[in-house]
Amino acid sequence: MEPQNHTHSSKFFLLSLPDDPYLQPLLFGLLLSMYLVTLLGNLLIILAVTSDSHLHTPMYFFLSNLSLADISTTTVPKMLVNLQTHSKSITYAGCLTQVMLFPLFACLESLLLTVMAYDRLVAICHPLHYLVNTNPRLCGFLVLLSFSISLLDSQLHYLMMSQLTFCADVEIPHFFCELSQLLSLACSDISINIILMYFIGTILARIPFSGILYSYTQILFSILRISSSGGRYKVFSTCGSHLSIVYLFFVTGLGVYLSSAVSSSSRKGQWSP
Repeated sequence: MEPQNHTHSSKFFLLSLPDDPYLQPLLFGLLLSMYLVTLLGNLLIILAVTSDSHLHTPMYFFLSNLSLADISTTTVPKMLVNLQTHSKSITYAGCLTQVMLFPLFACLESLLLTVMAYDRLVAICHPLHYLVNTNPRLCGFLVLLSFSISLLDSQLHYLMMSQLTFCADVEIPHFFCELSQLLSLACSDISINIILMYFIGTILARIPFSGILYSYTQILFSILRISSSGGRYKVFSTCGSHLSIVYLFFVTGLGVYLSSAVSSSSRKGQWSP
């Protein structure tokens, strides 16, 4: 079979969506309710931060931007549409959009969580310099820098995807279009794409994780220097919400990565003699 660019061939198929007609409505209702609750919660956070002058602080400014990035998803709406229509297909343009937007907002969220960790570091370890080190101009610059880096990552994913050629039948063993899965299904040479993808992924994963780890290591040392247990608890409680968000983000990301790896290996096992 001659390889051809999938722009001119059949649709992609997302194989991780269930076939069971009894399970699909249940999964649709569960996903829809979770999506609406998440959407409403993030919108309320943005509304509260923008309307209440008491919340015009660096931490809540970063939180509102994090909420804005969290509601900007393309994977869940497409999953809901496919479950409702009992279809697994997605167009080339739709797949390309997911490949471009998913890393954009995932990278943006991880960088914003790193910036929020820096905010907690300055607030707890250097409270006298907090207003200077987290002034509005710096906060705006950090958000803009985070978005710029995420946009660059997104455009690199777009360029790698747009250069690929595919065979006639493209079946993706996932519930959304992920670049690593698409690379394994491509008919063209992907050696440079693989190197570039892992190089970018390693950098953009290690920098946020290292920044958050360093910030909370310094915070922990500062807390241990507090003599009273009540004082320690009061200081640490200011980091509780951020730590829970960090935990959920990285655990969810790890789950997506592992599910992708398992799906890819199981697919190879099915095709192996």
